[in-house]
Amino acid sequence: MGGELSGNEEAQILPDPAPKQGGWTTFPLIAGTLMGSSIAVSGWANNLIVYMIEIFHVRSIDATQTFNMAAASTSLLPVIAAILADSILGCYSVIWTSSLVSVLGILLIALTAMLEPLRPQPCQNGSGMCPTPSKVQFSVLYSGIALASIGVAGTRFTIAAMGANQFENPKDQRVFFNWFAVTLYTSLVLGATVIVYIEENVSWALGYCLCVAVNVVGLAIFLLGRRYYRHVKPQGSPFTSLARVIVATFLKRKVPLSSRAEDYYHHKDGPMDKRYSMPTKSFGFLNHAALETEGDTKVDGSIAKSWRLCSVQQVEDLKTLLRIFPLLSSGIILCTTLPIVSTLTILQALTLDRHLGPNLKVPAGSMIVFILTSTAINLTFIDRFLFPMWQKITHRSLMPLQRIGLGHVFNMTGMAVAALVESKRLKFAQIHHVSDHPGSIVPMLVLWLVPQLVLVGVGEAFHYPGQVTLYYQEFPKPLRSTAAAMISVVVGIAYYLSTAVIDLVRTVTTWLPDDINKGRLGNVYLMFAVMQMFNLFYFLICAKCYRYQSPEEGNKSNDESCEAEK
Repeated sequence: MGGELSGNEEAQILPDPAPKQGGWTTFPLIAGTLMGSSIAVSGWANNLIVYMIEIFHVRSIDATQTFNMAAASTSLLPVIAAILADSILGCYSVIWTSSLVSVLGILLIALTAMLEPLRPQPCQNGSGMCPTPSKVQFSVLYSGIALASIGVAGTRFTIAAMGANQFENPKDQRVFFNWFAVTLYTSLVLGATVIVYIEENVSWALGYCLCVAVNVVGLAIFLLGRRYYRHVKPQGSPFTSLARVIVATFLKRKVPLSSRAEDYYHHKDGPMDKRYSMPTKSFGFLNHAALETEGDTKVDGSIAKSWRLCSVQQVEDLKTLLRIFPLLSSGIILCTTLPIVSTLTILQALTLDRHLGPNLKVPAGSMIVFILTSTAINLTFIDRFLFPMWQKITHRSLMPLQRIGLGHVFNMTGMAVAALVESKRLKFAQIHHVSDHPGSIVPMLVLWLVPQLVLVGVGEAFHYPGQVTLYYQEFPKPLRSTAAAMISVVVGIAYYLSTAVIDLVRTVTTWLPDDINKGRLGNVYLMFAVMQMFNLFYFLICAKCYRYQSPEEGNKSNDESCEAEK
């Protein structure tokens, strides 16, 4: 798969020292690295709420909010790692450096479980008196969470971009993203079951030490595969050229636009047959940036004033980002489903009967495994059965926007089901007067929570790979690593949004007290379901008139169907 990238791609592939660089040969290495990182983060993060409540005596809703803030930061930071990978360091350096930071962070969390001075004393038996953690104890715990979050943020989505860089064929890239997601969710399942079970039933210290170990193994696999990867050489920050377009547009805002293609700067736009193409009419005001005026170019045709003149391609790259922004924004509310359902379900599980037999008790932190398992199974079903069946019936591929749309529907349905199940749980709690006896369990099996988790998992299987594929294919080529991280940015904003909404609900209503048996958690689920419904309408409007930028998808764009209907 070695060689040079075609077209006007600014990123260059370094010379291949070996004939078998890139391609599917590298997938086991990428998958092994991803598994190590994902099992580790799943092991410490999925049980973090329970750890903070039971070991550090943090109030339940506060622990949930802390987890959401950490998850939000983990999701927003990948864009910084992607920018560093695209512009300065390259994917390889960012991944191994981030993995080391992750190992250090998890080690600090493990130390709080291993060393008694780093955690508060247990609560007194038979009383609600629990020692408050000291500043040092909180500092070590939060430092570990911060470093571990930064580490996984710099690894997961950067390795997704690096894996896609091993392929030149868009079809191979789509298949890679699907199997990347299968590997990711399968790994998260292992962490949320095996390691979480060990933490709650054997030893917190042993569970966290296992997280450190698998992270180190993943890093070792990644480093051993260095000679087999195709490395993309960073070419400076692509955001500089986007900023230049904005500045040049402002400086030339009063210069009349021309109707002649040769009046626009095309010097670095690619092959000769594209040199004199007209800039597109959408966001036409940005075309001022590519309009040549006296003194803008040198005798040899190069740019004389870099902040006053840009190429047509640079202008079109910025337009591409503006066109995709409405779709990207619609993903924010879509992605609030996962943080809301996964965290609040843990609080529900802590109040329910979690025994599945005389000797097996489901850890509350493992409830997310139903989402992850559902996602992994449905990803395989979609790739092996749904895609071929869809293509056989319609003679067309299932487009990324169609996958995302189905994800909207399943996520909204999952929220609605969660509201119904919570109303049943609360009814049982009231009938048996559970709220009058602190620590009592609602006589209702925890498996009642499974349907809502499965539905959310199906939604994730549709929209998550769909969004990653859409952004990677549609973003300008110099922003490929950033594109792969955009879904993470969307998820991060969604976590912050869900945290803010929960704080607002706690302020203006009585729906979320510390004892959820005295609250109205079902109203919270229902509120988010309604938000999802309106967001679905917004997405459909955005998707209806979006034109795919990829030549392969362009002949099947929704925009063309809009024009055909006219």
